[in-house]
Amino acid sequence: MYTAGMSTQDRLIEATRELLWERGYVGMSPKAIQQHADVGQGSMYHHFTGKPDLALTAIRRTADELREAADRVLDTPGTAYERISAYLLRERDVLRGCPVGRLTMDPDIIASDELREPVDETIAWLRGRIADIVREGVDRGEFAPGVVPEDIAASVVATVQGGYVLARASGSTDAFDAGVRGLLSLLAPPA
Repeated sequence: MYTAGMSTQDRLIEATRELLWERGYVGMSPKAIQQHADVGQGSMYHHFTGKPDLALTAIRRTADELREAADRVLDTPGTAYERISAYLLRERDVLRGCPVGRLTMDPDIIASDELREPVDETIAWLRGRIADIVREGVDRGEFAPGVVPEDIAASVVATVQGGYVLARASGSTDAFDAGVRGLLSLLAPPA
């Protein structure tokens, strides 16, 4: 998780990201963060005003990484369908879930406007990004003219996030994979 030259501040952020994903905000005590980062007690408060400040920094970094990963797939050449397909089929740790999507189930994050903001922004960004690609596909005749890009984008995000939940509940990636296959068959251009 940590590289040899990683700063104390980065180790704290990475430890917080990991603990948010594994335990959620409540299950992530300052002591657990410090132990996970292998830093002393004063280090956390030297770099951050407290747990909320550190959590916000960690959530923003996670959101930025999710956007970068999505962009790498969505910016590839190809038809709109191929790009959306690449996004849906990209390699993921399905049983672990989405590090941003899981935050929507954390009552402490949802209750905090400040902590919830980067989560909301990232999901809205992803929906907008996919809607733009669908719109391109409609404009190029790849999708039917009546397709509503925002609705397709919402379906793509819901399929991924819901697929994570179903996979975690069953302990198998089968439900995630089935959801992706089903959505892709619905989106597939006519042969």
